[in-house]
Amino acid sequence: MRAAGAVLWRTGPGGVEVAVAHRPRYDDWSLPKGKLDPGETVPEAAAREVAEETGFSCVLGQQLSHCHYQVRGGSGALADKTVTYFSARALDGAFQPNEEVDALRWLSPAAARDLLDYAGETEALDQFVRLGTDLTTVLLVRHAKAGKREHWRGDDDLRPLTPAGNRQADALRALLPLFGPDRVHSAPRLRCVQTVQGIADDLGTGITHEPLLSEEGYWGDPEASLDRIRALAADEGTPLISSQGKVIPHLLATLTERDGVPLDEAPSKKGSVWLLSFRRPAAHDMSTDGVPLLVAASYLPPPPAATAPD
Repeated sequence: MRAAGAVLWRTGPGGVEVAVAHRPRYDDWSLPKGKLDPGETVPEAAAREVAEETGFSCVLGQQLSHCHYQVRGGSGALADKTVTYFSARALDGAFQPNEEVDALRWLSPAAARDLLDYAGETEALDQFVRLGTDLTTVLLVRHAKAGKREHWRGDDDLRPLTPAGNRQADALRALLPLFGPDRVHSAPRLRCVQTVQGIADDLGTGITHEPLLSEEGYWGDPEASLDRIRALAADEGTPLISSQGKVIPHLLATLTERDGVPLDEAPSKKGSVWLLSFRRPAAHDMSTDGVPLLVAASYLPPPPAATAPD
């Protein structure tokens, strides 16, 4: 059984506040969370549950933690349950008591931790506090399905998405706006551009070509490519970048090793996404020369509705 939730936060008069919900059915205090609907992705469920339980829309940030435990189903048998928590910045909205939640409190992280009833949720909150809120999220996408290179007779730069790839691009068009991208970048390959074109159209913006994030550009000068990623993270906003499978694993392995972020492996299926959180150093911190440092990385597999073969 899969479920999703979030540490919903805002900036109040005294600093960062997080939302804690009271559920009368269980008489507990918890983070907003709930089970996935059929066909729903984990991020979609997290954003939906936040809206349903708190009345607030949100922009998702870094994935914080997974909480595993057992629950008893209607038949009385125990079943495994996994809840994935995200950071979520509150946007517009207002709380109204509902069937699931009859009270909502905005508290400091320390006060929220004292009120929460479940250890798995305090772990998510602790990770939220460790990461902080002054982060830039970079959405690094591997292009969607485009068939096999050896089956394409034309210029490989012009190899387009297959029907399955177009379905993946449509699924990403629905999923990625949950993370608030506001500018779109792509390796100069038709398949990379097509993967994020719909999102650029929805934003009303163009796509900036990134030669250093194509296969030959990256391997021709990996250091310049890494510098380009950090430069994109240094700008304001949330960049969305479409790149290639022979770039992403090595780029991630290098970034995580240099910045001290644990990473056992770097999967990169077509249509998948990496959430990369960078922290810009404080103005007085001279140790990093003003370079943003990676502080967290998490992987989103291709949306399930888009995994069918060509």
